[in-house]
Amino acid sequence: MNKKALLQLIRDHLSSRIEGFERSARAAHAEATHEQNKAENKYDTRALEASYLAEGQTRQAAEVMRAMELLEHFQPRDFGPGDPVALGALVGLKGAEGSAWYFIAPCAGGVELLADNTEVLVLNPQSPLGQQLLGRKLGEKLQLQLGKQRLDYVIKALK
Repeated sequence: MNKKALLQLIRDHLSSRIEGFERSARAAHAEATHEQNKAENKYDTRALEASYLAEGQTRQAAEVMRAMELLEHFQPRDFGPGDPVALGALVGLKGAEGSAWYFIAPCAGGVELLADNTEVLVLNPQSPLGQQLLGRKLGEKLQLQLGKQRLDYVIKALK
């Protein structure tokens, strides 16, 4: 898997989120300022609620734009067999339940990507799994707690 291609997939995902937030913010703003939404009495809060929604959508779009800026300057390095997992690592885990791929990025945690017909989940270093992976090396074992179940994995790949 090519990390530059992964970064582009993340950027594309974030761009579509920005567009969605901006569309929603425009719609909520139009609703808030529409003459039919003038308060009919002191308990009528439709316009106020729509303005709060527009503000929230605008704030979320700004956060995603900051993430895009952060990714513009992010240059993940290649990892060798003896290197510890760090920011920019593409990590493959294998366990009894199957295999999973994770890309540790400075932002966009939780984004699921399909790269080369392989699902990759973006992790932030601050996430619980990101914290468990940081500093580990190829071949190391780790236990993940999912609800009440403990799952054993081994780091099978580090790129």
